[in-house]
Parts: sequence; C-alpha cells; structure tokens
Amino acid sequence: MSSTATQQDVAENTFDSRYFRDVMGAFPSGVTVITTPGADGPVGFTCQSFYSVSIEPPLISFSIARTSKSLPSVRASGQVVVNFLSRQQRHLSTQFARSGTDKWRDVSWSPAPWNGAPVLDGVIGWVAAQIEREIEAGDHLIFLARVGELQTDPASEPLVFHRGVYRELDYVI
Repeated sequence: MSSTATQQDVAENTFDSRYFRDVMGAFPSGVTVITTPGADGPVGFTCQSFYSVSIEPPLISFSIARTSKSLPSVRASGQVVVNFLSRQQRHLSTQFARSGTDKWRDVSWSPAPWNGAPVLDGVIGWVAAQIEREIEAGDHLIFLARVGELQTDPASEPLVFHRGVYRELDYVI
C-alpha cells in the first residue's frame, strides 16, 4: 500500500463532519429562497449554496439536498426564482427551511413575468432562470440555470449568515 493511499484512508476514517460544517460556516453567505411553481401551488426552500457562474451566457448555480421535498417540483418545473432575502426577512429564512409546515403562510409574492416562478415581496433582488443541467454531487444536486430576468433594490440590505448565526452589515470599508 502506498503512503498516499494510507494518508487518504486515514483522512476518510477520521473525517469530522461537524468540523467541516464549522469551517465552511466561517465563509459568510447571503441567504436566498429558491422558488418554483408546483403542481399544488408554489414551492420554495432556503438556500445558501447559490452563486453567479457566468456573464456570457448569464448562468447561475444552486444546490439542493437529494432528500428535499422541493426537489421533485424543481425538476418538474425547470423554472426557478432565486430570491435574495433582506435583513428584515430572517423569518422567511427560517420558515422556508422547515419541512412539513405551510411555508407560504402569510407570504406575499407575485409571479416573475419571464417564467412564472414566485418572487417574494420585499426581497433585495431576484433572478428568474431556467434549469439547463443537473449535476450529482454527494448528498446534494447542483443545478445550473440560464438567467432570463433579474431585478434588485439597491436601497435594501442583505440577510447574511456567518458561523451559524444571522448577521447584519454595519459599515462599508
């Protein structure tokens, strides 16, 4: 057995998933709610694994757990809106992160003109996109989507998540 294989075996056997989460949590992220039309009404879930991929063509990416109850609707529709939550929308982050509840209770929204997926009222920005590709990645799936429409409110401040807690931006350097 080579020393490389031995080191890899040791790393796999001693991998600490809690430490992995803690280290990844050191990277602050915005908080989004991904929405899509569903067979019985709108569907949505909280997502921090979102980013811009390309300007030409305009592409974005997001990840979703293989076990997510929202996954079948995302696949069936192929149309999504990524809603960027404002600092006043922490309650929506929590609401859309829970399974088995009415995520849409007291939530105001309107359909994106381009693809009909829900745009949540009061978000600091949103991106309407059509899914082009699904990529298997461990316990999640990565979706690559082409942007068709987008909008932002430059006067609003984002909801930020860092080291397991919500944060507010308090100054500009």
